[in-house]
Amino acid sequence: MSDILFSPLTLGPITLANRVVMAPMTRSRCIGNVPGPLVATYYGQRAEAGLIITEGTSPSPDGLGYPRIPGCFDAAQVAGWKAVTTAVHEKGGRIFLQMMHTGRVGHPLNLPKGAKVLGPSAVRLEGKMHTDQEGEQPYPIPIEMTAADIEQVTSEYVSSAAHAVSAGFDGVEVHGANGYLVDQFLNTASNARTDEWGGSVTNRTRFALEVTRRVAEKIGGERTGIRLSPYGAFSGMRPDDEMDDLYIELARGLSTLGLAYVHLVDHSSMGTPLVPETLKQEIHGAFGGKLILSGGYTRERAEQDLEAKKADLVAFGRPFLANPNLVTKLEAERPLRAPDMKLAYTPGEHGYTDYPMD
Repeated sequence: MSDILFSPLTLGPITLANRVVMAPMTRSRCIGNVPGPLVATYYGQRAEAGLIITEGTSPSPDGLGYPRIPGCFDAAQVAGWKAVTTAVHEKGGRIFLQMMHTGRVGHPLNLPKGAKVLGPSAVRLEGKMHTDQEGEQPYPIPIEMTAADIEQVTSEYVSSAAHAVSAGFDGVEVHGANGYLVDQFLNTASNARTDEWGGSVTNRTRFALEVTRRVAEKIGGERTGIRLSPYGAFSGMRPDDEMDDLYIELARGLSTLGLAYVHLVDHSSMGTPLVPETLKQEIHGAFGGKLILSGGYTRERAEQDLEAKKADLVAFGRPFLANPNLVTKLEAERPLRAPDMKLAYTPGEHGYTDYPMD
């Protein structure tokens, strides 16, 4: 087996110690939506990853749809994140902030006072969402975003990216996957608009491109990435006949922005439709830059895809939960501990920072 996974890689202005990426994973430990000392400990424990991408972090009060997820739009949040980036950098790691506006995937009980559940269209997500106050509650009908709302939210992404840089992050990742706001504009399951933000493939990619372009203009394309999930089924997303064309056109648009990477996730290992290998290759070719692949990877499969130049980096998610020193374990081919998923989204240290460093 080759060792490409453990070789260094230059990503824009930074050098990664290896090609193992810690994938973004919601952990719901940020009381008051502010990352505290426990969060700094958690990420510091996992700093041997070549690149850490944080849990989804809202650029806006309106995007804090889940309980206890972090934001990056006020001074307290920036100070909390500064402690996180310091903990990672002191151990030689690199870390990007994932910017995630939840859009229609939210509930008023999870939002700060005055915040709103927004979406590209007034299309309710089926099912229920957890709230700490009243348990499971039905998703509300989102407020359809006006042109002014779209401009406001875009500006919030830009401002949040600037806050991330001031907090010491090496870059940011726009979350355009998994059924959250950017993905909601891409997908016909949630976007029923008939204006310039919906309908055609070109119109549905407009929001993703506009947000990413303006973030890149603010902090530099070399510090900006984006995550995409074609054929994803989370949060009510569904494929349509134009899906392949949409993602290829989106990749072409992203290719002009000088981005650090595209992060492509295939959640078929968790039950979603398989992303065709041909589409992954076409997205890679149309983008032309560095590609992170994610979704159910083992060391062996990661090495195979890196050797075949299907990707430049490979992201691992759940294995990092219970194995803080995952890189060491993968390289030594040691057995991995399974995480206790009952504790994945609960407050406190249990199932978070108390997994041994063995």
